[in-house]
Amino acid sequence: MKLEGYQNMEAEVVEAEMVLPQRLSFKRVQMSEKYPKGQARARWKLLKQIIQAENYQNYPPNEPNYVNIESPPSMYPSKKFCDITGFEAPYVDPKTKIRYANADVFKRVRALPNDYVQRYLALRNAAIVLK
Repeated sequence: MKLEGYQNMEAEVVEAEMVLPQRLSFKRVQMSEKYPKGQARARWKLLKQIIQAENYQNYPPNEPNYVNIESPPSMYPSKKFCDITGFEAPYVDPKTKIRYANADVFKRVRALPNDYVQRYLALRNAAIVLK
């Protein structure tokens, strides 16, 4: 009895059609499948090729193209960066006027000699004479 049931189930499994996708997503696609014969690969164009194809000399000077891209000033305020680490600096030391990113940097800023503070400010073009 049990043997007959097992054979029937096996016959059902053999008769069932399994539907598999033609290409499994985890398998690498062969180049021949990706680009059949007669189809060229899409390649990146160099800027020189784009400029030649655009004939930028024929455009009016006020029309933007790859040669004379101009943009208006930003509507957002400029970001402030830490003078010591280079990270974004939400804080400014009121004594030395050096921007800093966190409390560890603040401790180092306060420990700096006055001539180092002046050098950091000079790098940022914020020459302030400290007393």
